[in-house]
Amino acid sequence: MLIKPEISWEDFEKIDIRSGTIISVSDFPKARNPSYQLEIDFGILGIRKSSAQITTLYPKGDLIGKQILAVVNFPKKQIANFFSECLVLGVYGENNEVTLLSTTLPVKNGLQVG
Repeated sequence: MLIKPEISWEDFEKIDIRSGTIISVSDFPKARNPSYQLEIDFGILGIRKSSAQITTLYPKGDLIGKQILAVVNFPKKQIANFFSECLVLGVYGENNEVTLLSTTLPVKNGLQVG
């Protein structure tokens, strides 16, 4: 995979990446690809919903209480009958499975990555 085009520092500053904790996980049978519907607590930003294609590596029960990183300033995106309010960040593996990005130590929900 080639590196994407260079962006400016100002471009990077527009992306709002925050810490959050997954508080609920549901199956998402209407999604085109196997996915979960997540509710994530972002502290002062409140609770936001997201759809995530993370079913390969993460059983639902293992996700409750997991702290993740997500972009919180994208517009809402409709996926089937669901509105995703943030983009949970992860790394795509060789078989297209997604490994979630998270903090190595617990941090307060809603803190910004910078």
